[in-house]
Amino acid sequence: MVERADASISEISAFEAVGVAGSFTKAAESLGTSKSHIGKLVQRLEARLGTRLFQRTTRAVRLTEDGETYLRAVQSALGGLREAEQELAARRDEVVGRVRLDLPASFGRLLFPAILDLRQHYPALTFELGFSDKMSDPVADGWDLVIRIGELPKDSDMTVRKLCDTRFGLYASPAYLAGRGEVRSIADLAHHDAVIFRGPSGRLRPWALNDGDVIRSIAPSPALVVEDGQALIDVLANGLGISQLLDRIAQPQVESGRLQHVLPDADVDGLPIHAMIPTGQKMPLRTRVVLNRLAEFLQGAAAAPRTAGTSRARTNAG
Repeated sequence: MVERADASISEISAFEAVGVAGSFTKAAESLGTSKSHIGKLVQRLEARLGTRLFQRTTRAVRLTEDGETYLRAVQSALGGLREAEQELAARRDEVVGRVRLDLPASFGRLLFPAILDLRQHYPALTFELGFSDKMSDPVADGWDLVIRIGELPKDSDMTVRKLCDTRFGLYASPAYLAGRGEVRSIADLAHHDAVIFRGPSGRLRPWALNDGDVIRSIAPSPALVVEDGQALIDVLANGLGISQLLDRIAQPQVESGRLQHVLPDADVDGLPIHAMIPTGQKMPLRTRVVLNRLAEFLQGAAAAPRTAGTSRARTNAG
């Protein structure tokens, strides 16, 4: 059995134009083509459907009964497509739709005020949020934006935007320090319980500390190892030891009294925060608005605003 090919959109459009105008000549003018070309398209469509769609005379062109039935179906289908095109065009100019964000486990929670602000300004904007410290692929995992701290994949071709810089500092709960004693020097850390973070690479993250004019890297013997950023905060707040945190993550905990800054003079430059965006496609307006607002929020929270640049290149560790 020979399968019949589906009618092409050009054949259907030609048929609709003739059916509405009642003339091959007027249909050709409306579509910017020749009368003979319109005639050939309609003939091919009739051959595919196995029926005549028009009664043709030297004076008039009239739809057959089958033609009237098919025209109603065509107008309904094309009307739906045109409405969809208009809706998509409108969405390009309006902040509407869903944005999928994959955020670091603990740092991502700092962005809730910015997300609330976006929802208040753009009620038709919705979010789907994921929280993970593991590296995500925006394309493979279907994320619109992936926010990550520190190293980025070296072999990934993505659009990367730096959102802000950070500082690393040591923190512990007031209750822990009251029970184990204050830390007055880097040497005192040897007598305290170190809580160490295991990064996505699987390696334990050493501490970098400012010791006068020298940046020292130390790898304390861990009393506890955690792989989740939010769990690290909770562990410290519950008095289980001392650890190194990013200033932006620690600050709300310090302000609430859950954590205390230890050895502030030992703070060092931390890891940059980046946004990763799928390449190879135009960024929707809703995604661009969210990205810009997150950058503004983080830069506004910094002690000194910094300019975040956008680069389209192979990503490297910051």
